[in-house]
Amino acid sequence: QVQLQESGGGSVEAGGSMRLSCEGSGPWYTSYCMAWFRQAPGKEREGIAAISASGSTTTYRGSLRGRINISRDNAKNMLYLQMNSLRPEDTGTYYCAALVDGSACDWSSQFKYWGQGTQVTVSS
Repeated sequence: QVQLQESGGGSVEAGGSMRLSCEGSGPWYTSYCMAWFRQAPGKEREGIAAISASGSTTTYRGSLRGRINISRDNAKNMLYLQMNSLRPEDTGTYYCAALVDGSACDWSSQFKYWGQGTQVTVSS
């Protein structure tokens, strides 16, 4: 079983930057597609970035492209999300997730393992 733990959330002013981390454990972690999702208050959870097992392929939600960057360090079992030029509408709970069934590495697939989430608050 894969276990995931996010960290790095907090409060920041609009225009600021934040880096989220997700530490993974368990067998075959480095074989999995990973993704970041977020859920804004009162809204459904949405996928915002995904990265292949090797890290060679990344996918971003169009509206966030250019402001976020997903990366991973398989030697450390770590996943990252760098967010820049943050806006109040980026406020929400951010989750990392692992896809283990080999489906397409994007948020249309069913991610099996999830972290507890980390809160990001962007003030205007």
